[in-house]
Amino acid sequence: MTDSTLVMNPTGGAEDRRRVMQPALHEVLMERIVAADNLRRAWRQVRSNRGAPGIDGMRIEGFAAYARGHWPAIRQALLDGTYRPQPVRRVSIPKPGGGERLLGIPTVVDRLIQQAIAQVMGPIFDAGFSESSFGFRPRRGAHGALRQVQASIKAGYRIAVDLDLAKFFDNVQHDILMARVARKVGDARWLVLIGRYLRAGVIVGEHFEPSEIGTPQGGPLSPLLANILLDDLDRELERRGHRFARYADDVLVLVKSPRAGERVKASLTRFLTRRLKLQVNEQKSRVAPIDECVFLGFTFRKGKLRWSARAFEDFQHRVRELTGRSWGVSMRYRFNKLAQYLRGWMGYFGISEYYRPLPEIDEWLRRRVRMCYWKQWRLVRTKVRRLLALGIGKRHAILTALSSKSYWRLSKTLATQAGMTNQWLKDQGLISVRALWMKAHGYA
Repeated sequence: MTDSTLVMNPTGGAEDRRRVMQPALHEVLMERIVAADNLRRAWRQVRSNRGAPGIDGMRIEGFAAYARGHWPAIRQALLDGTYRPQPVRRVSIPKPGGGERLLGIPTVVDRLIQQAIAQVMGPIFDAGFSESSFGFRPRRGAHGALRQVQASIKAGYRIAVDLDLAKFFDNVQHDILMARVARKVGDARWLVLIGRYLRAGVIVGEHFEPSEIGTPQGGPLSPLLANILLDDLDRELERRGHRFARYADDVLVLVKSPRAGERVKASLTRFLTRRLKLQVNEQKSRVAPIDECVFLGFTFRKGKLRWSARAFEDFQHRVRELTGRSWGVSMRYRFNKLAQYLRGWMGYFGISEYYRPLPEIDEWLRRRVRMCYWKQWRLVRTKVRRLLALGIGKRHAILTALSSKSYWRLSKTLATQAGMTNQWLKDQGLISVRALWMKAHGYA
């Protein structure tokens, strides 16, 4: 049962009013968003994510005291449709492949509201999303997208159409996005609020910049809005019968021949630019054998998953930082940070089916840790005492401690390796990449 209701322009403007069919179920969406249980769940998520403060400087720790005095008025403004979000704070982070990614950091208040909205609206939209969409969805993720690509390869689809959307989040057209949001939601208050979030603006340094285009990365709503917009692409691919996998704005379409790939690339480029007004990066988009493509940090060599060269370079760079001999921290702290990173990295890249480099990685990692210990011991007498305690003969201990060779060279001497054995390093807290991989694949 539906009611025809006059609502404001879905971008949130006060002019150009139009009629939409408003489902009765959605008339109380805002009430559901500000419900106590939903807000408590949203706050737990925001608090666990931590994050930097927005333009008001408020940190997570200060929100509870602020909310006690201000939340009733904020809640009422949301229900009345008068709430206005604050601009986001612009920050930039380096991209793995070079360049910078621009993020918009909302205030804690706006993060909470966005999270509360996403919790209510996510399930409404998610139920209609494509099975080939894997990004930012419950019980789905990058590993599912990779497995789907593998299944297509096994079925004989070995030519990839690798589409790169140029600065996707920065180029989203508000009117096009809001038109797709309004297909399922008729609550005028919610539509206006989303429009205001899109047009809230950005603070760069001390200057305000209006946001007439784009949806800033950094808030809980951006992933959902991205999926809503790109669902049209998913449906078009399904309508044409294509095999594909999409994770956010990373799209990989599988076909059987280069000629078919070129046709698909050209037609999808037209669809994206004309229908969704998105920009396709022609320099980075291509048609190529799947063996030559990188998708979500992985390659597909003979259909088997391997982490990409770039992913491994980033891994090595971070490990070098964590095992840098000039980092003035305790070994216990270093091991804790190293364990966090290795478990996180292998939690994602551990699905790689390439075992061969793992023993070499562990060997390199142990050598770097031995180098850290050798630097930390500093004085000759300390090095001699430590080596003697580890069971090294006095002569070898003294000769090694007196050596003027580099820390890196000395980390591979007989004395340092025989003293700081693999088991000893394990006992100190060093974890094995190989062991993590074996566990991930059910061998341990």
